[in-house]
Amino acid sequence: MNDKSSAGLRILFADDEAHLRDVMRLELPRLGHEVTVHSDGESAVRAAEKSSFDLAILDIRMPGLNGIEVLERIKKSSPETQVVLLTGQASLETAVQALRLGAFDYLTKPCKWAELEVLLKRVAERRDLANKAAALETRLKHAEGAPTLVGETPGMQAIQRLIDTVAPTDATVLILGETGTGKELVARNLHERSNRAGGSFVPVNCGALPEHLVESELFGHRKGAFTGADSHRKGLFEVANGGTLFLDEVGELNKSLQVKLLRFLESGEIRRVGENEPFRVDVRVLCATNRNIPEMIAADTFREDLYFRINTFEIRLPPLRERVGDLPGLVDHLIRRFASRRGMIEPPRVTPEAYEALARHSWPGNVRELANVVERAMILAGSGPITPEHLPMTNPTGHLRSGSATGTVSLGSAPHATAVAGPHFRVPEGGMSLRDVEMRYIQAVLEKHNGNKPAAARELGIALKTLYNKINQLQQG
Repeated sequence: MNDKSSAGLRILFADDEAHLRDVMRLELPRLGHEVTVHSDGESAVRAAEKSSFDLAILDIRMPGLNGIEVLERIKKSSPETQVVLLTGQASLETAVQALRLGAFDYLTKPCKWAELEVLLKRVAERRDLANKAAALETRLKHAEGAPTLVGETPGMQAIQRLIDTVAPTDATVLILGETGTGKELVARNLHERSNRAGGSFVPVNCGALPEHLVESELFGHRKGAFTGADSHRKGLFEVANGGTLFLDEVGELNKSLQVKLLRFLESGEIRRVGENEPFRVDVRVLCATNRNIPEMIAADTFREDLYFRINTFEIRLPPLRERVGDLPGLVDHLIRRFASRRGMIEPPRVTPEAYEALARHSWPGNVRELANVVERAMILAGSGPITPEHLPMTNPTGHLRSGSATGTVSLGSAPHATAVAGPHFRVPEGGMSLRDVEMRYIQAVLEKHNGNKPAAARELGIALKTLYNKINQLQQG
């Protein structure tokens, strides 16, 4: 268990015995936990509704609401909060009732301190497992690029040496580069070579989050904070507790969220939407963008103090066209990766002519485009070698050409298609809905720019966030 991730529970303690409250108020912080103490069930419920806790320790017998009633109320508003009940009577019936209602465990009073420490460790382990599961789900949704950093050119070797130097620290790193150059891959390498490797790596694309939900996604919210907030929810900062949070496209955050990010970097504290009290999380933040931050600062769309705070170290990834010498190694690595996924015993070879064609391409989509090209070529080649005819966008002589070379985009190959809105757009004679026209045109422009979303957004004349929302609609059908 990673020590970083197993510490720092937020605990709600409720008991009508003043001496016991004083002990918990004094001793729990010495173990690295935050504790809020109450003397009755009603005030404990109000505290749970206003803020969020990892654990609630409740006396069974309290004035007003008893421990069982408080357990039910807490579980309704905050299912993620674990609840432990204290009882002065070793009653099996009470224990069974509590467990059926969702209690984590119960302790008989007077409980031994060693027993409580063991129980706190178990709660922390369950919390960390839940965070890792949520982080894995997030990672699977956002995972892209090769799992290892490949490159023998001097520029890539220098980047690998910098990663080796910076990874063991908790320093913030700003990763710069065009779309598809492998910024998330560098962030994963930094995490996996750090002391936080046992914790969660949580990647989040700031540009893909709905604007009205960005703050809630990052920092979480309490029940009732806004319409639709039916229960307390952890944000991605909490999910990454003890590990690394990777903020891709950090330049898409608005000024208000930039202030909140800066506050966390300076204090280590976050505050859920709708809550008044901040709390600490132990998270290393890595950031990336393909935008020009100094230009954004000049345009007053990015805070200069945040820029200085997030780039203690700066890693600038070169585009693939500037590291053509890495092509053979990258192609070999991608072929082996795709062959392993498909269960192929022997990966296909690439002919010299195919390598020459690959080297002549300008690679506007960088390594991500190369990965798509390689996977497509392997499917077309079957069990044979990869030749120029298996490469996309090839002319009869085998030369690769950019998707924008002709300045046209064809939508679909339906017979009897009729040209509409100029040579860039074709729809079937049977017609299609306006929404389908929009979605197919967006898809075509993305293909034209080889998946480069900022370039596609510029041609479409829409904001990058709007494009991400359209893509989400397209994927959802």
